[in-house]
Formats: sequence, structure tokens, C-alpha cells
Amino acid sequence: MNRLRTRLIAVFLVATLLPLGLTLWTSLSLLERSLQLAPVSELDTLSQSLERTGRELYQQARESLRRDVAEGRIQGADLSPADARAFRERGLEEEFVLAGANGDRLDYYVSGKHDNVVMYSRQLRVPLGELTRQIGAARQTVETSGVRDFRRGFSRTLLLVAASLWLAALAALVFMAARISRPVRQLTQGLERVAAGDLATRVEEQGSGEIAAAMQAFNHMASQLQQAQERLIQVTRVASWQALARKMAHEVKNSLTPIRLTMEEIVSRKGAADGAFLEQAAQIVADEVNTLEKRVRAFSEFSAEPPVLPAEIDVNALVEERVSFLKNAHPEVIYQMNLAPDRPKAVADPDLIKGVLTNLLENAAEAARPGGVVMARTARSGEQLNIEVHDSGPGLSLQAQSSLFEPTISFKKGGMGLGLSIARRSALLCGGDIQTLDGELGGAAFRVILAAVRNGV
Repeated sequence: MNRLRTRLIAVFLVATLLPLGLTLWTSLSLLERSLQLAPVSELDTLSQSLERTGRELYQQARESLRRDVAEGRIQGADLSPADARAFRERGLEEEFVLAGANGDRLDYYVSGKHDNVVMYSRQLRVPLGELTRQIGAARQTVETSGVRDFRRGFSRTLLLVAASLWLAALAALVFMAARISRPVRQLTQGLERVAAGDLATRVEEQGSGEIAAAMQAFNHMASQLQQAQERLIQVTRVASWQALARKMAHEVKNSLTPIRLTMEEIVSRKGAADGAFLEQAAQIVADEVNTLEKRVRAFSEFSAEPPVLPAEIDVNALVEERVSFLKNAHPEVIYQMNLAPDRPKAVADPDLIKGVLTNLLENAAEAARPGGVVMARTARSGEQLNIEVHDSGPGLSLQAQSSLFEPTISFKKGGMGLGLSIARRSALLCGGDIQTLDGELGGAAFRVILAAVRNGV
């Protein structure tokens, strides 16, 4: 997940969860308090007390009536034969019944000795029947009020609504965060490609407001940089070709001079020239022509514009490969490698960097001579990756250092003076450069600077 989007979601979670929790807790607490203050709960308690009191009075009235009948303090009346027969069919020996309009009379039915049923009655001071109906109505009111169900339903509804609204807000935030972070990520990737040297990079303009303005500004900047680069390359190319043409003309003139002098000598001697002189003259002409061919070939290679195809490079593997390749050509040279342990990667054209390393390692081996030492080192420094080549040779003079990367200037036998120029141009085309250093082995030292691949990208 994009880091900007993750941060936005994290901020939303921190900013909403705590207030949401406090709001729910406060709402449920107020609900509980309000329900506790409602009269329904008091009615429930009162109805239960009255029910217990009514039952107690009813039991006392029954026991009192039964005791008075047993002691003969009250007279009873026989039931009709039909009512007595119905009573006995129910298998009862005695029965208490609340009678009267309001249940204010208690009737006591008892089976007699002669298959008769005697009814004893007593008037009650409290109308238990009316009291029973009132208690039943109160209990019905309490049960139908649904306080507990209301509390549970309200709590669930509140939680459901709050969770739904919060999840909807979270989904909207994720959507908006994606819309915001996507253009920012595109801008970041575009800037990285531009930093790597790809000035043709453009981002798709979308949205509105500051983000769209930033994307338009980026495209405009990239376009201006590309045009400026093209103009600079054109001006530099013309200036370089002019300087190279002057120096090449000077080198060709230097080679043509001995040819011209030799041919004039041959012409002046005419028939007097002996075989040894002619052989020597022919050798001079052949050597100078060979030198001219080398210079023209090198000039042609230098004028070619190689394609640049940036890619991720394992610089440690590339250095090991070049050193292993050159060991066969210089078996008498001692090679040392001090490579970065984390195997850093750079963004550059592999073929161009191979040419750069081959040139630097070859020059170092020739400068070190048999028995000398060549050291290759890789290290990462911030956003750049460095490849260093040191040798134990005699080093570079002040004159050599002042014009080291200029074309057609060579300070070694048989050199065309274009190797370091081509190497530096290749490094520049890859978005890097080549610098000279103070050699740690007493000789020359060079550092190739490349753009490092960013970790986590």
C-alpha cells in the first residue's frame, strides 16, 4: 500500500475511533440513566409488592375461615343436590372461592358426612378480586412496556448506525486517499525517472486543483529540460567537433609530414636509391599510414552516438566480471576487490558501463605494469553509487590532469587519446560522471558515479 494513503487512513483511525467510542459510551450511559428514572420500573416494584401482600391476605382469610368453621363459630348452608353432585364429581373435599362483585367475599365449600356440600361465607375487608385485577393490569403494563427489549434494541441500533456511518466514512476516505496518492506516486516516479536521465518522461494529467497544477508544472519542467538538454547537446557537439577537427587535423599533419619527407627523399635520389633505403622508406610510410588508420578508426568510434538503455545493474557482479575478463590479458598484475557487502544496484546502461570499466581497468593494469596492483571498490553514498579504480603506477602529472578527458590527447604509447573521453561521455549519458581521486596505491585513481536504486522502491 502506498505510504501516503496508509498515513491518511492511520490519521483517520486515530482521529475518529476515540471520539466515536466516547460518543457511544455517553449515549448508552444516558439511555441507562433515563430508563432507570422511568415510572415503569417503580410500577413494576409496586405491583410485585402488592401481589405478595394480596397473597398473604388471601392465605390469612382462608386460614381464619377454616378455623372458624372447625370451631363452629360460623353457620353454613347446604348446596343443592345438583351443585353438590357436580362438586363431588370434581373429586374435591374442600374449595375456597372469591365471590361478590369485587371479590370482597370468600366462600368455603366442604363435603359433609351425608354426601352433602356445605358452603360457608365471610365478607372480606379488602376486595381481593379487584386488587388481583389491578395487580394483573399493572403486571401487563410492565411486561408490554418492553424496557429491557427497548434498551437492548436501542443499544444495538445505535451501535449498528454508528458502525455503518464510520465504515462508510472509512470507505470514502480510502477512495479519496487513493485518488490523492495516485497522482503523487506518479509524480514521484516521474521525478525519479527524470533524475535517472529520462527527460522524455511525462505524467498523465488528471484531477483538478493543486495536484493537477503540480502535474502540469512537472510536464512543463520535463519538456523544458529536454529542450535545454537537446540544445546543450547540439551546442556541445558542435564545439566538440570543432575542437576535435582541429586536433585531428594536427595529428594527421604530424603523420603526413614524415610521409611527405620520405617521398621527397625517394624522389631526390631517383635511381640512386638502394634496396635498404627503399625498404626503410616503405616501412616508415606503412607505419605512418597504420597510425592514420588507427586515428581515423578511433575518431569514427568516438563520433558514433550509442543508444542508452537504462536498467538495474548489480555493480559488484559487473566489476567481478570485468576483472575476471582482464586477468587473462594481464596475468602479471595483482587485482584486489573491495566490494560493498549489501550488493547495491545502480540505474544505467549495462553495455556503456561495461565499456567504462574495461577502459579504466585496462588503463590501470597498463599503468601498474608487471607486479603492480589494481584495486576495484564499490560503495553506496546516499542516492549515488560509486565505483573506484586505483592502481600502483606512477600516477598522473599536472599536465595530464588538466586535459585528461579531452579527446585526441594521449599520454601513453600507442594511445589515441579517446578512451577516457568516450568513458566519461558514456557515464554522462547514464546520468553519472567520472572523477579523478588521490590514489590510495600511489598511482592514479578514478571514481565512476552512478544513480543508486532506492531501497523499497
